[in-house]
Amino acid sequence: MESLKEEILQKPMQKLSTLLSQKLKYLTAVILIAVPLYPKFPLINVPNTYVSIRLEDFVLLLSALILFFIMLPKVVNLFQTDLIRAILIYLVVGLVSLVSAILLTKTVIPAIGFLNWLRRLEYFVPFFLGLFAMGADRKNLEFYVKIIIFVVIVAFIYGFGQKYFSFPVIITQNEEYSKGVALRWIPGSHINSTFAGHYDLASFIVLTLPFLISAFFLLKGKLTKFVLAITVASGLWLLVNAASRISLVSYLISACLALIFIKKYKAMIVVMAISVLFIFTSTNLLNRYERIIEVTRERLKINFRVELVTETYAAQEESTLPVRRNNILPTSTPPPVFEDRSTSIRLNVEWPRAVRALAKNPLLGTGYSSITLATDNDFLRALGETGLLGLLSFLLIFLRLVKMFFAKFPIWKSFKGLELAFFSGVFASLPGLFVNAFFIDIFEASKFAIIFWLFMGIMVSLANDEKYNYSL
Repeated sequence: MESLKEEILQKPMQKLSTLLSQKLKYLTAVILIAVPLYPKFPLINVPNTYVSIRLEDFVLLLSALILFFIMLPKVVNLFQTDLIRAILIYLVVGLVSLVSAILLTKTVIPAIGFLNWLRRLEYFVPFFLGLFAMGADRKNLEFYVKIIIFVVIVAFIYGFGQKYFSFPVIITQNEEYSKGVALRWIPGSHINSTFAGHYDLASFIVLTLPFLISAFFLLKGKLTKFVLAITVASGLWLLVNAASRISLVSYLISACLALIFIKKYKAMIVVMAISVLFIFTSTNLLNRYERIIEVTRERLKINFRVELVTETYAAQEESTLPVRRNNILPTSTPPPVFEDRSTSIRLNVEWPRAVRALAKNPLLGTGYSSITLATDNDFLRALGETGLLGLLSFLLIFLRLVKMFFAKFPIWKSFKGLELAFFSGVFASLPGLFVNAFFIDIFEASKFAIIFWLFMGIMVSLANDEKYNYSL
């Protein structure tokens, strides 16, 4: 009688789950299009911060509600996997850190801290969406890749329009700009396209270009190759005009690694050559690299002069006879200060601030939002806000992901065609993105983070040998 009662109660839930799962493909498509391409116009302002609730948050809320009904029948099986447990541990540690910050160190405004924790929770919604959407039908991958191609080309058109046709620039890099103020591109500045900042855009390109390049060398058909070539060229143009020095290095690492994964060794020479040609088309990017070289050279000269003067004074002090000076020379003008602004802000302001926060509470940090909105180092940010436990739990997620992905090696034996291109390219992007994370808070930037975790969900689904059927 009890089993009959349970069956009667479960049937409506199962029917609802099946109905909702059929909509996942298109809900995923909406996120893939809306998140990268819809500018970050504020919808609801949050007091005491210039971060706003935006349209994408409601799309993700709808996704979370649908996923709740899909996952509910299999929730026990879901949390039996190491990866999902790692995500849960990370969220629990973050919540404990927040409680500690409110009650012990008193370093956060409770409402702001809680909204920041909810944002971390929100970022994992697309992970489960990608997981179940791909689990329903692996043929969906072709549909998603076509959307990504569309997104990159539209982002290029808009970025090109910003540079040459005064298309509006919407960014969130300070309180005034975050109100949705429309700016204009000026010579020497970065291209942001539809993203909230040039770092977000550059990191998105680092994530997508390696698998698009892999697809170009793996897939057949003149039209397919032509479309992929146009898309890759569009992405390269965006990358060099975003003028993020570290992202360019990350892209080169990831692109070459992706080609190694698919055994296209000679193609690396072609990709490197074309990339260098694009680099020389961006005066801004070249100037930023020249600035680094100039600062380094001048710093070495100054250090050499200091050492030389120190040695001279030391030699004079060792002399038995004092040196008589008839004429006192005027004090020379101190040399100009040579510094790279981005590097100086990181070394002198943002990174020390995160270290001081860690010192206050090494295990749990000082809570989300306690070290302002930017640290320009995701790992130091995790240490400052959530302590050693927070950073370790965050890295545990990636450890589980990499372990799962390595199980598919050699990749060319596990996948073919588009699946091989996507899996090898996205996997290869991880080292490059980790390099980025040492200099940019990319896992906190919503436009990048949402798409990244969506990709990770698709990757986990591909790494599974069997169809998901909405369970792990």
